[in-house]
Amino acid sequence: MMATLTTDVLRLLPPEDAHRATIAALVAGLGPRAPKPAARLATRLAGLDLPSPVGLAAGFDKNAQVPDAMLRAGFGWVECGTVTPRPQEGNPRPRIFRLPADRAVINRLGFNNRGLMRFVARLRARGAAPGIVGANIGANKDAADRDADYVECLGAVWPWCRYVTVNISSPNTPGLRGLQARDALERLLAAIALRRGSLELEHGLKRPVFLKLAPDLDDAAAVEAGEVAIAHGIDALVISNTTLARPPTLRAPARHEAGGLSGAPLFAPSTALLATVYRALGSRIALVGVGGIASAQDAWDKIRAGASAVQLYTALVYEGPDLVTRINAGLAARMEAEGFATLSQAVGSAAGRQAP
Repeated sequence: MMATLTTDVLRLLPPEDAHRATIAALVAGLGPRAPKPAARLATRLAGLDLPSPVGLAAGFDKNAQVPDAMLRAGFGWVECGTVTPRPQEGNPRPRIFRLPADRAVINRLGFNNRGLMRFVARLRARGAAPGIVGANIGANKDAADRDADYVECLGAVWPWCRYVTVNISSPNTPGLRGLQARDALERLLAAIALRRGSLELEHGLKRPVFLKLAPDLDDAAAVEAGEVAIAHGIDALVISNTTLARPPTLRAPARHEAGGLSGAPLFAPSTALLATVYRALGSRIALVGVGGIASAQDAWDKIRAGASAVQLYTALVYEGPDLVTRINAGLAARMEAEGFATLSQAVGSAAGRQAP
């Protein structure tokens, strides 16, 4: 009841102000404390042992201010960022638009963040705190060498997070999605792999590296990006980021705003792309399902389409902070009802025959 009331009050504020108020409340220790997920939800993702497959997507905690608060809220893993080497303001406000009739959001934030130095300081301050916390890294809008920005971020966050996601799929930094083209991706991932090798030697620490793709790639381009990722040692693909598409079913007045669309309308296309990549690449690389998850059924559908774990963010705007607890409970119930002893047994079970 209290969580629902809080969510309703926050929706009276402009979206970005509501988000800032939420972060401030979490910093002050006012966040929810969820029950421990059922033991049957424990799973493994690219070498990471997760207490639940349900993760918090990048974008919520851009500056690594509240990862532990979100772990206490019931998420099995939390991804902070996107962070860029230098602080940047992002695009002019207003730049977030709610589409309540569509259970969706459009944002054109543009990697607004306080920069790598503050981000790393906050991760470092966690010390040996438990929980899987990852870093989502990007490039500054005005970077002369975007590959170098990613390499710089990788080196800075490496000792202080449990995994790193390379975000080349935001639609709000001009030209960024061009890094998904084969030649550009080959160059970037070769640079990432080289730096990764030196970091493993320097720190004696191995970290999984993920690559986040756009839902607007066609099937062949997405599979090709996956093949390039595998060749360069990437451990997981995150499918997907927000979309530039505007389905004709959208009803909210803000539907024509520029930016990336997330929420319920993204569920079907992102899940279809996930299943396509799973069928093509099989067990050669782990997949993370993102896009439109607002219920245990949605999360279950992503898992059965090929996701070893899932992430959500937009649905919290409409469903409130107890959503993750409901999803965890629903997933555990679904596993029991369908006879899956482990989550990994369910992965890809609806996607068709896995590639050899």
